[in-house]
Amino acid sequence: MKFGEKQLGSVTIIEVSGDVLGGPDANELHDKLRQLLNAGKKNIVIDLSKVEYMNSSGLGMMTSALSTVKNGGGTLALANPAERIKSLLAITKLNAVFKTYESLDEAIASLS
Repeated sequence: MKFGEKQLGSVTIIEVSGDVLGGPDANELHDKLRQLLNAGKKNIVIDLSKVEYMNSSGLGMMTSALSTVKNGGGTLALANPAERIKSLLAITKLNAVFKTYESLDEAIASLS
């Protein structure tokens, strides 16, 4: 997994690419989220448009990311999940926990 970051107004976008499998990537993502929150960046979108596969550990990593952001006083949204990831969220009932949007524009608008 790799990720980049960009800022659009008050919203920070974390662009994730590759497979989301948890492990050491989880620590890297959480460190990045803590840095953003400490810098006062509280509106965060994780763009999943370049993610094709996410396993249960990756899903746990996203859930932990959501907790980190909420505990830091921020809001986290997911954008552009593949059908496979949407199914995983539905099966685990996490679609009720995450704010998930079909497009990056929708996610940004919801946090602006």
